[in-house]
Amino acid sequence: MPRITSAKVIVTCPGRNFVTLKIETDEGVYGLGDATLNGRELAVASYLADHVIPCLIGRDAHRIEDIWQYLYKGAYWRRGPVTMSAIAAVDMALWDIKGKIAGLPLYQLLGGACREGAMVYGHANGKTIEETIENALHYQQLGYKAIRLQSGVPGLASTYGVSKDRYFYEPADADLPTENLWSSEKYLRSVPPLFEKAREALGWDVHLLHDIHHRLTPIEAGRLGKDLEPYRPFWLEDATPAENQANFRLIRQHTTSPLAVGEVFNAIWDCKELIEEQLIDYIRATVVHAGGITHLRRIASFADMHNVRTGCHGATDLSPVCMAAALHFDLSVPNFGVQEYMRHTEETDAVFPHHYSFADGMMHPGDAPGLGADIDEELAARYEYKRAYLPVNRLEDGSMWHW
Repeated sequence: MPRITSAKVIVTCPGRNFVTLKIETDEGVYGLGDATLNGRELAVASYLADHVIPCLIGRDAHRIEDIWQYLYKGAYWRRGPVTMSAIAAVDMALWDIKGKIAGLPLYQLLGGACREGAMVYGHANGKTIEETIENALHYQQLGYKAIRLQSGVPGLASTYGVSKDRYFYEPADADLPTENLWSSEKYLRSVPPLFEKAREALGWDVHLLHDIHHRLTPIEAGRLGKDLEPYRPFWLEDATPAENQANFRLIRQHTTSPLAVGEVFNAIWDCKELIEEQLIDYIRATVVHAGGITHLRRIASFADMHNVRTGCHGATDLSPVCMAAALHFDLSVPNFGVQEYMRHTEETDAVFPHHYSFADGMMHPGDAPGLGADIDEELAARYEYKRAYLPVNRLEDGSMWHW
């Protein structure tokens, strides 16, 4: 049995911050796990280095479930993004080790492939509707079968999802939080014309998605969903804050537009009511923030019982290590829906060489043993951590609002 002999946390910033856990065994096999928590990276790095790694030394690396339970139940202070991101990193690294020892790509250990590839969606954005449509047409030409649409809102200086770069969007943009202004009224007037123009330009053979980013009240979200029904959106993401899961009952009463939520969820309990009552159509919990592959498979199995499909978060705050893990998960679960995919910079891809690939609107994790992702530690060391916060939102009267 492979014993864990050492583990270390690697923090690097090739354009943005990433936290990676590397676990080594007495058989000379190592595994990697992503522990990145956007804007709170060092909290997870400390949790791992100071509280988790000492408990791992000497353990059997094959006992993934037992180690998961030990780190979850043994901490007493359960759940939360810091704890669950740390557990996720350990879990990913152990699955990586198991796959390398078996000589198999991870999806084979998870039951094999349920599909030939995982459909992904790209991010089309622009300051105006015209710019967004132009960008979306480019994604369509690249072969994407699903495209997320985000456009500037007239009367607002900045809008979530609209970046300065056509391809790369990194919201954690400042040493201290940027303060943005928000108006739900102005926003609600802007989205239906975006979808109308998108259908005219792109046709009906491409899935169109939109992210509200927790900014509406339930009744406002219901109104928007109803307004967009003629354009058949694939989903409306994060329509309202989901701490109160019952909020989605009200949205469901007013629209048949599919609903997706969960990128900030950390455990199955965050979505239990949403799934049980079929208040959502897609669960967006991700490998790194929801306890790793072991726990995300539980969420997916529970969702499958209630006709809810997966749609995992996949922005650039997931390192290529996590994207690889997500694709193995996507390939193996029967109720997969879609995978978010934001391309990393060349600097990031150089630090994290990987085997996953894109073709014809789908991605495949590759057939290298384990996760199929690695880290160049010498190169990673050249990029020092740089503090970066996500923005905050205020309404036009100055009061705080959900970003």
